[in-house]
This record gives sequence, C-alpha cells and structure tokens, in this order.
Amino acid sequence: MAFSVVSVIRGPGELAAMTVEVVKRIFTTPFQTREFIEQAWFITSVTLMPTILVSIPFGAVISLQVGNLTGQLGAQSFAGATAVLAVVREAAPIAAALIIAGAAGSAICSDLGARKIREEIDAMEVLGVDPIARLVVPRVLATMFVALMIIGLVIGAGISGGYFFTVIVQGGSAGAFLSSFTALATLNDLYIAIVKAVVFGGMAAIVGAYKGLNAGGGPSGVGRAVNESVIVAFMLLFFVNAVITAIYFQVVPPPGL
Repeated sequence: MAFSVVSVIRGPGELAAMTVEVVKRIFTTPFQTREFIEQAWFITSVTLMPTILVSIPFGAVISLQVGNLTGQLGAQSFAGATAVLAVVREAAPIAAALIIAGAAGSAICSDLGARKIREEIDAMEVLGVDPIARLVVPRVLATMFVALMIIGLVIGAGISGGYFFTVIVQGGSAGAFLSSFTALATLNDLYIAIVKAVVFGGMAAIVGAYKGLNAGGGPSGVGRAVNESVIVAFMLLFFVNAVITAIYFQVVPPPGL
C-alpha cells in the first residue's frame, strides 16, 4: 500500500517540480535563439494544418447546434453571438490545445525519449550541460509561441465555418449573424482564449518533455512514454480549462442583454 501511494504521488510531484524548474530557467538562463526558432518552425509545420482542419468542424457543429436551439427559442438574431462566444471562449483554445498536445507534445516526448535511451541526456549532464535549460526550455517557449500564433487562425476558421453553416446551409440572415458578434462576446473573452492557448501549449510541452526525459526500456519504452504524455496532457488540459473558466466567470461576470 505504501509503495502504491508513493508511486501515485511521485509522478505529479515530479511533474510539478519540473514545471517550477522550467519557469525558473526561463528567467535565469541564456535564451537559446536557434533552438527556439527550429522548434517553433517544426511545431508549426506539424500543427498548423491539422488545427485549421479540426477547427472548421468545431465551428460547424457549434453553429448547427446553436442555430437549432436559437430557432426553437425564437432568437435567431443571436445565432452569430452565441456561435462566436462558444468558439472564442471554449472551442478555439480546446481545439488548438488538443492538436498541440497530440502532435507537438508527442513529438517533443519522442525526441527527448530517443535522446534518453541513446544516453545523450546522460552525456550532457556529464559535460555539465543542463538538459532542461538546453532542450526543454526552448521547446516549451516555442510551443507557447506557436499556440499564441495559431489561436487567431483557429478562431477565424471556426467563425468562418459557423457563418457558412448558419447562413448558407441553414438559410440564416448574414446581417444578423455579423451584427450580433458583440452582443455576448467581449474583448475579455478573446483575452482569456489567448491566455488558455498559451497555458495549454506550455503544459503540453512540459508533460511531453517530462515523459521523454523519464523514458526507459528501449524503443518500446519511448512509445509508452509518448502514449502516456498524450493522455496526461489531455487530462490536465481539460482540468485546467475548467479551473480557468470558473475563475474567469467569478472575476469577469458575463454581460447582460
């Protein structure tokens, strides 16, 4: 029983400790410009198109559901406002985070895991090079930067998909859809979406790096670490999203109609 309790606590504790170390080294170690640029380009190449392709169905599904609901309630003029609110506040950050965690996080985990089983990480430590400062911090910053950049594309793609299915497919009014944008959504909703995207990107990168640096057992161990990193990242993302949303509603009450 003691072993199981310790094993359950050790993983989250080590992950939290690594998060603290990463944050500390961001402000105390030299910035790895070349590694940052290379990782940002790589993460963009593996996440940009999948994110756009996922965000369009997100916006379409939300618009179809919202359009049917507002039609039943006789509030078709607010279809655009509710669709934009759902896309900006929840769907866009979640869609971007899932793609980043599934693509970028797994890529980071597999890269560092391969370095771990080839004993490159041990060699760096022997030479006095800090793996967290040299490898993890640039990847975390690059992932956060890419998440910040693509959140606008996700929002644009989601709203465009919502406009298409609300106006073209369901025959709604284009003027009502566009004019109701600011009825419910505010700039604060855009700000919280950006904050969520940056936080989720950093979390996905840290989880992937932690699992990669602790991989063992050869190539099969790296595969298990990648699988675990995606699962853990998804669980953390949904949990942190619920916490951030709850805090946001307490700090910024929704506007009345």
